[in-house]
Amino acid sequence: MSLINKMLQDLDARGKPPGQPQTAVRPVPPPERAASWRLPMIGALALLAGGGAALGWHFLHRSAAPPAPVAAVVAPAIPAPAAPVQAAIPAPQPASPPSAALPPPIAAPAPEAVKQAGAAKPERVSAEKAPKPAPVARAEAPVTASAAPLPIQGKETSAQQRADNSYRRALGALQEGRVTESLAGLEQTLAIEPRHQGARETLIRLLLENKRQDDATRQMQLGLAQDPNQAAMAMMLARLQVEKGGGAVDTLMRTLPFASGNGEYRAFLAGVLQHDQRHREAVEQYELALRGAPQNGVWWMGLGISLLAEQRAGEAKEAFARAKSAPNMTPELLAFVERKLQQLAR
Repeated sequence: MSLINKMLQDLDARGKPPGQPQTAVRPVPPPERAASWRLPMIGALALLAGGGAALGWHFLHRSAAPPAPVAAVVAPAIPAPAAPVQAAIPAPQPASPPSAALPPPIAAPAPEAVKQAGAAKPERVSAEKAPKPAPVARAEAPVTASAAPLPIQGKETSAQQRADNSYRRALGALQEGRVTESLAGLEQTLAIEPRHQGARETLIRLLLENKRQDDATRQMQLGLAQDPNQAAMAMMLARLQVEKGGGAVDTLMRTLPFASGNGEYRAFLAGVLQHDQRHREAVEQYELALRGAPQNGVWWMGLGISLLAEQRAGEAKEAFARAKSAPNMTPELLAFVERKLQQLAR
């Protein structure tokens, strides 16, 4: 206030008429009158100071502005001074501030706050614009966890191929006369694929040729357990069982549903039943077999034997007569039939 009062006194002294003493001092005008012109003066001084500071800050930061992305993050929005003030008040030349107040040069490291703010912004942008994983990469995981049916089929095919390769090696060893190695190869083939019919049949034949009936019987039983629809194997096993003393009928009856239309199978079953003194069942099987092969003299002879055992002499005589006239009878069989007919004629 002392500075303002001094300025007012100087103004009053300049406005005195000449001749009036300079020592006389006017009293300070009333507060209402002083406020009417002091407030505009104070406002003008404040605007002048504010405008100069703003313009100085603008010029200084324009010459040493950081790169665009950092400036966009750091520089706060500063409202521009009002247009009338800029027009009325010329922009003063900014005084050189102390070096400590200047913003750091471009090469200098930014303040810590600027570093943190500048680092946070690019991370958000990179996270938003980061490319998403390709759909193909996501689809690859299920394909490798996908096994279910396809891996199983591939495994079965691979096992079949390994079994075929082992079977071929075993046959090659057999052709070269290495029987022991061939037997081992056939057993290995069946260990890989138990349903390999060719390997099992070849193994059974080799075992029978080498007088290993028990091993052959076991292999046939395993084969029929895997697949009972093997009439030839069932008949072969039944023949061995007849020689061993039992089980042949049960073996043949288990496979009979798969060989009901096979006349030779029924005739073989009839002969086994006849061997076990089960003539009534034998007659039934012979008659079913002869329906498909009425010219088979051996089967007529077998039917005559079972009919004679069942005390059916008339039917037995007719059966032997049909056997005698059949074209496939050997001299030994014909002699047997003649003797039976002579016995029935008495």
